Amino acid sequence: MPEHAPVLLWLRRDLRLADHPALLAAVARGGPVIPVFIRDEQVTGLGCAPQWRLGLALDVFAQTLAALGSRLILRSGPAKQVLADLIRDTGASAVYWTRAYDPQAIARDTDVKTVLKAQGIDAQSHAGHLLFEPWAVKTGAGGFYKVFTPYWKAARQLGVSPAQAAPTQLPAPDQWPVSETLQDWNLGAGMRRGGVVLRGYVTPGAAAAQARLDRFIADGIDRYQDRRDMPGVDGTSGMSAYLALGEISPRQCWQAGQRAMFGGAQGAETFLKELVWREFAYHLMFHTPHIVDRNWKPEWDTFPWNTDATHPDVVAWQQGRTGVPFVDAAMREMYVTGRMHNRGRMIVASYLTKHLMTHWRIGQQWFADCLTDWDPASNAMGWQWAAGSGPDAAPYFRVFNPVTQLAKFDPKGLYARAWIAEGQANPPQTALDYFTAIPKRWGLSPQDRYPAPVVELAAGRQRALEAYQGRNS
Repeated sequence: MPEHAPVLLWLRRDLRLADHPALLAAVARGGPVIPVFIRDEQVTGLGCAPQWRLGLALDVFAQTLAALGSRLILRSGPAKQVLADLIRDTGASAVYWTRAYDPQAIARDTDVKTVLKAQGIDAQSHAGHLLFEPWAVKTGAGGFYKVFTPYWKAARQLGVSPAQAAPTQLPAPDQWPVSETLQDWNLGAGMRRGGVVLRGYVTPGAAAAQARLDRFIADGIDRYQDRRDMPGVDGTSGMSAYLALGEISPRQCWQAGQRAMFGGAQGAETFLKELVWREFAYHLMFHTPHIVDRNWKPEWDTFPWNTDATHPDVVAWQQGRTGVPFVDAAMREMYVTGRMHNRGRMIVASYLTKHLMTHWRIGQQWFADCLTDWDPASNAMGWQWAAGSGPDAAPYFRVFNPVTQLAKFDPKGLYARAWIAEGQANPPQTALDYFTAIPKRWGLSPQDRYPAPVVELAAGRQRALEAYQGRNS
């Protein structure tokens, strides 16, 4: 191989220039850097909203690369074959990428690395998607943690290296390989008319991520501990989608939070702890990969959950028409913005798995189709936590009451009014946008009568408790 042959930078969920170890290693190698994104089965298997949001991120990142005199090369097909074709076309002698940790990605990447190395290609995977590699935080016995609090105590003792600055230029090859186009990919096809609505609530890209983080640190982090549970106010960091797609790195967020903590911000440590919750989800997914599609606790395999996703109560939940305002407001927020407040996620998950006695996999899969900040580890851990089948799970007797929860965290009723149009003389645009975003076949209108509860809350709670107690007897 020539000394300065090109290196292929295989991009995945790391669509940024700053604090990008694989990119910086590629630049340091000394030859041309060819950024490439591959639409393989892991991309085509994404839900409608995550694919749509990925398309926006790729578009912005392509423009960012172009401003440095570089390009984003797009190719479709199995990663191993696409990389082989690009190596042949470009004479590349190396392929670098950022590590992923879900079971499918690990299998793919292990196979790719084995084949490339056998061909004499320098194949390197780098950190960058997490603060701590999943194997780096160990118990005293050298094992992995199954409970968050001791994981947090161990992780906070580990140093986090400084975020790295973005390169000022990327060496370009003499000739660029042929690229497909985002227009041809049409990653937003599955969204249909919903994408037009969501677009008004999404600002993609690394610059937008940094700006949002800066605003949060300046105006929100001091009150974060109190306001993060209030769905009717803008009290969270808003980093989830940016982290999911790597438009910002967790180190950038961590260091901003630490600076705020050292400056006396009251909510800074809570923010850092929330970043480590994301780490814990990846820690668990790496060590117990069955968490993504099976009960983490196998004793839950015989629990009598409903597994019919077409059940009328499940459909009402999906449509945000359960008759329970907190549940319905949260579901509608997701259809309009692609996101859902964290307190709302807890409530809708508890309601589906406990009041409606429906399997968490149905909710997990629905979120995977509808959330623009979908994350394989956080989504799986969150649903299993709420259902009771996972690590650090809510105990079986904890059945959130959506009515008292809304009264506690949204006493002025801001959240329900923002997202539920029925019954309001002049509903806000956010509530009306729901009817534009949802499929026409649902046949819903803001003039409809708001539904009665599909399940009486006390009765649903009692049914769940009896089932849980029966399982534990």
